[in-house]
This record gives sequence, C-alpha cells and structure tokens, in this order.
Amino acid sequence: MTVRVAMWSGPRNISTAMMRSWENRPDTVVVDEPFYAAYLARTGLDHPGRDEVIASQPTDLDEAVRQLVSDESAPVHYTKHMTHHLAPGMDLGWVGQFHNVLLIRDPAEVVASYVRSREACEPDDIGLLQQVPLLDVLPAGSPVIDAGDFLRDPESHLRWLCDWLSIPFTGRMLSWPAGIRDSDGVWAPHWYDAVARSTGFEPWRPRDVELNPHDAAVAETCRPAYEELHERRLVL
Repeated sequence: MTVRVAMWSGPRNISTAMMRSWENRPDTVVVDEPFYAAYLARTGLDHPGRDEVIASQPTDLDEAVRQLVSDESAPVHYTKHMTHHLAPGMDLGWVGQFHNVLLIRDPAEVVASYVRSREACEPDDIGLLQQVPLLDVLPAGSPVIDAGDFLRDPESHLRWLCDWLSIPFTGRMLSWPAGIRDSDGVWAPHWYDAVARSTGFEPWRPRDVELNPHDAAVAETCRPAYEELHERRLVL
C-alpha cells in the first residue's frame, strides 16, 4: 500500500524545502500544489505565470483529487498543498486517504516574505485562516508543525514524522542537490529562487520584521488563527 502524505501549508513557509527533503528519499514521489490551476481559474487572480500554471494542471478539483488518490508510482506519495487553494465548501472526504500534516509559520514573517514577491497581500492569501477549519475536519491526530520549531531541529521532527508514518527515516532527508526539479510546478521560476540555491534546511534565526501599516494589519488579522494552531503544535 502506498503511504500518502498531505502537507498543508501557506505560502512563504518552508513548504518547498520540505518537499525537497521528501523528494530526496529513494522511495518517494512528490506532487507540487496540485490545486493551484483550479484556484487561479476559479478566482481570476493574476499571479506570475498564470497562463502556464492553468495549462499545466487540471482546473477541475475533482480531477485533481482523482489523480492524487490514484497515483501509486512510489511506495511513499507526498503532496505539498497550499491551504488557500481549497475552494469554499469543497468536499474534503478524500483527505482520510492521506496522512495529513499542517505546517504553520508566524504570520508577520509570512507577510514580510510574501510582499517581497507580490505587490499586495491580504489575509486570505497566506493560508492561516483556512488552516483552522481544515484541521477541524482532518482525521484525529493530524499533527501541526511550526516552521520555527522545525528549523531548530529538523532531524528530530523528520524522525518523528517517519515513525508516525511507519516508514524508515533516512539521512537523505536532511540535504539535497541544488537546482530546479522536474517535479517543481511551472511557477518555480517566479517563487523558488532561494530553494533552488539551497542544499538543506536553513538554520533557524530570529527575524527582524518591518511591515507597513496595511501589511501589519494583515498579519494581526491572521494572528489569532496562528496562535490557535500554535497551541496545538507538535512539541518534541
């Protein structure tokens, strides 16, 4: 049986580095943001590379889900999801076929990173507001991992996840070759510069975050959701 992992994150987190970690396992295939095209088609948002994204994936959510649950190309199947790509009222009955993990990050750090790549940021753009109701419908015991905790000790967190999934840990998850991957979404040139240069997880360091009044208000709007999730996070 294929072990299916769904990692639910927001943007400007460590989600792509985490995908690199799992892809570097010899037994794992990864899928990068399978609902992105459907999200852009539904919302009409003008993201970088919009046309290429829409052409690269199903814009029908049911078809995107069908592809995920039917893929048995490797013993471990890992999906990187953005929670803001979920459609309001979307049927999530299929998530029970996956081992689900929520990945969170302090909203001020997320917003500061987001606005370096995008001109504007609104609360719905960074995923935290969608993560709270999502956690409530995920199978019991779905862990929440804070990026700050993870980066202080990646190996312990990855070992814990592997034990939880009943798969062996491998040190290959701690480092990887630099560069873009065939499995990266077509949006990689617009968003993945830092990850493409990386060869492992960046060590945690305190961030000096300065936001303009609008962006600070966005972060504070999302803070209660972050704090609720943070209280439920995995503590090792």
